[in-house]
Amino acid sequence: MEETTCRVCDAPVLEFADLGDQPTANGFLLPEEVAGEFRFRLAVGACTRCRLVQLVTVVPQELRYHAGYRYHASGSASHRDHFAADARHFLEAELTGPDPFIVEIGCNDGVMLGTIAAAGVRHLGVEPSGNVADIAREKGVRVLSAFFDEDTAAAVRAEHGPADVVFGANTICHIAHMDSVFRGLDKLLTPGGVFVFEEPYLETIVSGMAFDQIYDEHVFYFSVASVQAMAERFGFELVDAERIAMHGGEVRYTIARPGARVPSERLAALLAEEESAKLNEPATLAEFGRNVARIRDDLMTLLRQLRADGKRVVGYGAPGKSSTVTNYCGIGTDLVPFVCDSTPAKQGRLLPGSHLPVRPPADFADPYPDYALLFAWNHAEEIMAKEQAFREAGGKWIRFVPDVEVI
Repeated sequence: MEETTCRVCDAPVLEFADLGDQPTANGFLLPEEVAGEFRFRLAVGACTRCRLVQLVTVVPQELRYHAGYRYHASGSASHRDHFAADARHFLEAELTGPDPFIVEIGCNDGVMLGTIAAAGVRHLGVEPSGNVADIAREKGVRVLSAFFDEDTAAAVRAEHGPADVVFGANTICHIAHMDSVFRGLDKLLTPGGVFVFEEPYLETIVSGMAFDQIYDEHVFYFSVASVQAMAERFGFELVDAERIAMHGGEVRYTIARPGARVPSERLAALLAEEESAKLNEPATLAEFGRNVARIRDDLMTLLRQLRADGKRVVGYGAPGKSSTVTNYCGIGTDLVPFVCDSTPAKQGRLLPGSHLPVRPPADFADPYPDYALLFAWNHAEEIMAKEQAFREAGGKWIRFVPDVEVI
């Protein structure tokens, strides 16, 4: 067990779950690239002072985000709808002054900023992965290819002026250098500006047993209490926290300069809920770690029994979190011969670590398997509605979050 200190407040971090030897979750490989695959120990712990949950070992950001990055945020209809709604909210509530300006950290393929650009509002995406940045540019989105930090923020301020909003979605928890991020925010935001970010919620992960949300890109696993402590440490104030449905349950945080806004009632309510549930307590997190091991054992028992019974199981969806599950559980092609995913950039490649082949959705029905292991469980409703014919053909879904079950 490694000893580490908190990346925000420097206090000791107490490890509570070890998910074993893992690759980078979006490092989809060609068969000839398998020999040189990067791996690291995936373990999480909680700070003994500010309670921020974080990875014990952080993979260098250059290995996680690059010109071959395979995640495209626009690939899901629910994502497109969600981020269009985010954009409309900013246009109506925050970007109402003369010549407003919004910056998005990690804009990916422009799924949110495309709506902002169409409205003619000044904007800038800061996106280090060149391939998805190019897709955003094709949508008319202005993108700076860079990692967001203090220096980047200063350069943006010098060229474009101060920002009314800095936004991040499923991005801020990926950034290890949070001190530099907040120094950058201090330089970039207007006095009344806000930093809004929405990320996987620790409570959802713990209560919903969503252990597959833990992988190399997610450096931090925020609770409302830990975000409040982080904001205060860097001279800001958490003024709002709102539950949202993305990825099975996230929270949207709003941070402002101290005294600039009145903290919301729902912020106080969520803080009280966390305290009542003892979310940030070591005993709660230790129990989560034990339950993760139980789910692994239950899933492997089911898959081995289905193989013994002569049943065919195919994976459905190849999100980053599928890498955590397959590698932690030890799922190989003997149990799941391939995975179907709608992202063209992943097709024809191998799932990281486990090396399950990724095939296009058409292969799912050629012929239908007996069972489909639902890796993209956060899109279950959308997927099951689309795959009615699979169910009608006698197919069954396997879920493993929050427990292993056959649907």
